[in-house]
Amino acid sequence: MTKRFYEEPSSVRAANIHNLTSVKDTDFNLLIVGSGMIGREHMRVANLLGGLRVHGIFDSNQQSMDIAETEFQTHCKESLVRYESLSEACADPKIDAILICTPNYTHHEVLREARKSEKPLFIEKPMATTLKDGFEILKLSEVYPAFIQIGMQYRYKAQYVDAFHEIKMLKSLGEIKTISISEYRPPFLDKVDQWNKFNKFSGGTLVEKCCHYFDLINLMADSQAVDVYASGGMAVNFIDFEHKGQKSDIDDHGYAIINYCNGIRANFTLNMFSSEFYEELIVTGERGRLIVSENASPNKNKKTKATIRVEVPGHPYYAETEIGYPELVEKSGHHGATFFEQEALICQLKNETVDSATPRQGLMAMLVASAAQESIKENKVINIADHAKQNKLGELLNFSD
Repeated sequence: MTKRFYEEPSSVRAANIHNLTSVKDTDFNLLIVGSGMIGREHMRVANLLGGLRVHGIFDSNQQSMDIAETEFQTHCKESLVRYESLSEACADPKIDAILICTPNYTHHEVLREARKSEKPLFIEKPMATTLKDGFEILKLSEVYPAFIQIGMQYRYKAQYVDAFHEIKMLKSLGEIKTISISEYRPPFLDKVDQWNKFNKFSGGTLVEKCCHYFDLINLMADSQAVDVYASGGMAVNFIDFEHKGQKSDIDDHGYAIINYCNGIRANFTLNMFSSEFYEELIVTGERGRLIVSENASPNKNKKTKATIRVEVPGHPYYAETEIGYPELVEKSGHHGATFFEQEALICQLKNETVDSATPRQGLMAMLVASAAQESIKENKVINIADHAKQNKLGELLNFSD
């Protein structure tokens, strides 16, 4: 039986952290492909979480590997293998699983080599920059001899674990009617070759950054999206930015309205020119309303604060209540979400069944995000089934041809 990520509230997850970090035996060796910010985050978490060991890294950028190795040595005394080529890295028999953490537009190319290993694969979000490439990954997953996990770690953040636990396990709100998610945050940071400032390399802001939120909305709605209407654009960030003769073209804000087959209506708001980080999920049902939020800051000295409120008479969380994980885990990456994402990886390596993000879920989040971007471009409502067919996804995603 599949264990759901929301079966236990965040408080139970927090209480079990000692059991996870105290494991001394290293059961599985990891290869990290891509040693940028997210690759280094996975290295930190693997060293914190018992049962995993970062055996080696590969990156075509030697400077990135230098930075990763230096950081690795500050929290781990073991040696780290630096591979000369991707093929050498993937073929190493000592490797038990491969984590693909390279820039978005390279995922599909890296996967062509990694798949030859037939080892378990982890692909950071978004799984691809185009629906065509994402669809190929989905088709591969259906015949691949090992599991493929997608890096949708936001579902493991304390506030979202508790929101899903209240709604899906405890049925606190009764039947769900509406879903609203907002994110306010500072602009994208600088990355190698500034790839995240251009749609063709990132997939577009709503695919690159917001696939997390479309994944959460899809999971909460538990239904197929019917249509999307979105508005957005480039208002403040990178308006005059150029790199190697190319002008940045990524959106820095957007709004999307999504209708689902089961009647649920959802909306999403993005603003990327705020000075602080703020996320909020509001879900209304026939019995009341649930609100979870997260306040964070670029200032590393400021503690992240996550809260939950369940506006149902008599509920113990009727008054806003602070939630979260221990500081050590919170600071390891994405406020503890990457820690529990890797726990799910370990479970699968042990042949346990858990509902980590699948290629199908990753592609469905991309599909809604892509439709939203198309809606912004065309200034019209985009029918999801039509959008899927136009991108040749109809048959496998259960849309009739």
